[in-house]
Amino acid sequence: MLDLADELHRWAEEGRDFAVATVVSVGGSAPRGPGAALAVDSHGTVIGSVSGGCVEGAVYDLCVEALQDGRTVLERFGYSDEDAFAVGLTCGGVIEVLVTPVRADAPDREVFTAALSAAARGEAAAVARVIRGPGELLGRALLVHIDGSCDGGLGGSYEGGPGGPRTADRDELPDLDRAAVAEARAMLDTGRTGTVEISEDGSSCPGGVTLFVETRVPPPRMIVFGAVDFAAALVRAGKFLGYHVTVCDARPVFATRLRLPGADDIVVDWPHRYLRSTGTDGRTVLCVLTHDAKFDIPLLETALRLPVAFVGAMGSRRTHRDRDRRLREVGLTDAELARLRSPIGLDLGARTPEETALSIAAEIVAARRGGTGVPLTGSGTPIHRDVDGRQAGTTEEAA
Repeated sequence: MLDLADELHRWAEEGRDFAVATVVSVGGSAPRGPGAALAVDSHGTVIGSVSGGCVEGAVYDLCVEALQDGRTVLERFGYSDEDAFAVGLTCGGVIEVLVTPVRADAPDREVFTAALSAAARGEAAAVARVIRGPGELLGRALLVHIDGSCDGGLGGSYEGGPGGPRTADRDELPDLDRAAVAEARAMLDTGRTGTVEISEDGSSCPGGVTLFVETRVPPPRMIVFGAVDFAAALVRAGKFLGYHVTVCDARPVFATRLRLPGADDIVVDWPHRYLRSTGTDGRTVLCVLTHDAKFDIPLLETALRLPVAFVGAMGSRRTHRDRDRRLREVGLTDAELARLRSPIGLDLGARTPEETALSIAAEIVAARRGGTGVPLTGSGTPIHRDVDGRQAGTTEEAA
């Protein structure tokens, strides 16, 4: 649903009834991941996609039916020899789709409207929805904000009932909602969308209720240190990957908009001082291109102790050995140094700034998705992995 937040927010503001089909789980070589959505309004207007075309017709029909009867349904689509091109995934994958009607009389319409509004404003938010559990809970929704406050409810009994008062005090919530808030906030920290199992009493033991938690967060940050020629190319690659890109350099003559036209932010400051003062999180990528010990060492001493997603540094292997020695001298441990990717980038034989930026971007993607960086041809390695890097489809499954 949040995948289409901007357009759906407009529909909600106009008072339209609509139904949203959201991919809540995938298996094998599914074409789109969890959170992908397709929506249909009462006039038959369609936006979005759940499968890149394979099952869109069947999902459209489910949305129309949900708009008519007001029922939330969970549907599974997989490869079908008998009907592969009508309602199957020809790639061999499996997807589960939750179809939710957002009509004027829907009990969670206000929750969905608030979620779409927050996402459209660029605020971090998560929507937890029941996809398995007691039948009366299917589709119930809880909107969780970054500060832990929430709207709606999953069906627990407390004063105000489902959809009751918004609160930031978890002690006032029923057990199920309190557990859902905790899980959603954890997923917000990394911008992850996926499923989680909790029991009906709110404990983390699986077996009671399965929630689909969909997050919408501001773009992750890429901070490039060093306004060198390679930086301009890396800025373009970072923007292409969806990062908010900042370039920091202590030398004002190099850190200019003329040299770095694509950067979202250009900061003139000592790199380590800026890194200590700016915000980072578990999705942040740090690329150190300064290639100068007076910048690199204090910067990396700080960077390798932050809970960020990726820290890489440019330089030759000789430079890396010298850098490693200096970092040990300032007290970094083996575990901290193991987080450093140096020399930065995959071995593509890159020479130009653009090729080098591609090799760095490729390593960032591989680190994020659990890839190996080896050619798929003849390797037998999985083509797709889930967000934790586990296999989500073999090459044979995708054939």
